[in-house]
Amino acid sequence: MKSILLVEDDQFLIEIYTTKFKQAGFSIGKAEDGEECLKKLKEETPDLLLLDIVLPSLNGWEILRKIREDEVLKNIKVVILSNLGEKQEIEKGIKLGAVRYLVKAHYTPSEVVEEVKKILKSS
Repeated sequence: MKSILLVEDDQFLIEIYTTKFKQAGFSIGKAEDGEECLKKLKEETPDLLLLDIVLPSLNGWEILRKIREDEVLKNIKVVILSNLGEKQEIEKGIKLGAVRYLVKAHYTPSEVVEEVKKILKSS
């Protein structure tokens, strides 16, 4: 079973994505802020990190930088799932090492699950 760590601070979205990923056969963990995300990554490395940018404590950009600088974590596949949809934000995410940048407003939760399946299948 493939595992995903969802980093999101909106309780409503956490519940929706958790349900959708479980229905699709994934194991899903949750972190509501940057500090909790990094702690969980060190405890157990997921197959994919689904990362919001606007978060309490450390934001998604800081998390992505820390992951890419860490020898153990640097190869984790990261998909950014954010409402920050401007071209420079998307380019920044890809430049920092995200494999995909999904704008929340452009994808339903089911479509996000399908995108993640494609990414994990190609690995």
